[in-house]
Amino acid sequence: MLDICALRADTPACQTVLHFNNAGAALMPTPVFNAVTNHLTLEQNIGGYEAARATQEDQAAFYTEFAALLNADPDEIAYAENATRAWDMAFYGLPLNPGDRILTHASDYVSNMLALLQQAQRRGLHIDLVPSNASGQIDIAALEALITPRTRLISLTHVPTQGGLINPAVEVGRIAKKYGLIYLLDACQSVGQLALNVRTVGCDILSGTGRKFLRGPRGTGFLYVRKGFLDQIDPPFIDLHSATWTGPGTYTLDPTAKRFENWESFVAGRIGLMQAVRYARQIGLENIELRISMLASALRFALGSTPGITLHDQGAQKCGIITFTKQGEDPEQIRARLHKSQINVSTTQRSSALIDFDARGITSLVRASVHYYNTEAEIGRFVDVLSG
Repeated sequence: MLDICALRADTPACQTVLHFNNAGAALMPTPVFNAVTNHLTLEQNIGGYEAARATQEDQAAFYTEFAALLNADPDEIAYAENATRAWDMAFYGLPLNPGDRILTHASDYVSNMLALLQQAQRRGLHIDLVPSNASGQIDIAALEALITPRTRLISLTHVPTQGGLINPAVEVGRIAKKYGLIYLLDACQSVGQLALNVRTVGCDILSGTGRKFLRGPRGTGFLYVRKGFLDQIDPPFIDLHSATWTGPGTYTLDPTAKRFENWESFVAGRIGLMQAVRYARQIGLENIELRISMLASALRFALGSTPGITLHDQGAQKCGIITFTKQGEDPEQIRARLHKSQINVSTTQRSSALIDFDARGITSLVRASVHYYNTEAEIGRFVDVLSG
């Protein structure tokens, strides 16, 4: 259904590298690159403020494009400099009190876990870790059983950084709605490779990045906050963009999700991320999801058939992230060896997934992650070099 040749032509790096590190940072397509560099050229030629005024239409399109991507309202979208800052701007402003309880899972992202631990110490909160089911994903029955009268928040990572499982975000949303809990979803690794609908998921907050499967520039991210929930969050810091100084001792917050933004931001990056979302929507997220799923299944099959390779992905449903180890070779050695052959992968370490890795007796893994512009021929070459 996709014109892979045209998509690869839009991605010049496909001619020089085999890129299986899309969960780290995907290859940027030419229209996105041009959007960023054209604005930087405009800033160079006429000035930063003047360039911003000249591109107001593209900046406004950031909100409408993301709203269409997520089935949200433009007023529910905010720009952020990265996914962690987007997540923090929501989490640190939540109305949580001493004794309140937070439900999370071992697959939650390391930065999120650190923030939960910090706030638990500062504010007297309690963290309840929901166990995994037999497939390794969050156990829905156990989640519901752990809810108490003091439970306030479910914090979940949709797709973890350390593997290919897809947590059942929609089922978690139903539990959150049933008990009136705040639902915070980290979609950093899922947005751009899975078709996401915030109304179907039922989350109050969703955060994500630009550089991964959306194929946007680094240093860009976004935040979705449900309109009916906006006023329950007190942003941890504000400025002249997110609020209005109404009197010597008064101010009002922006009525939209822009209350979580800063006045100063990477305008070229914002325009580039807008273009990345537009590019993905033109391809179709359902088409992207199907293509990535097909390639990931093919890579898992090829690796699973290779002597000495052990796959480590969990989950009843899996995505485009494939993790493995090779007998007799350290993951970081594998990454460095593949890099010499112009093959990009990454590794994930215990420090990023401490609870999950300790439970499985893992210290590090090779992480290969495919995108729609990858090919079956690249899978064959990857396995050949890996085996060699």
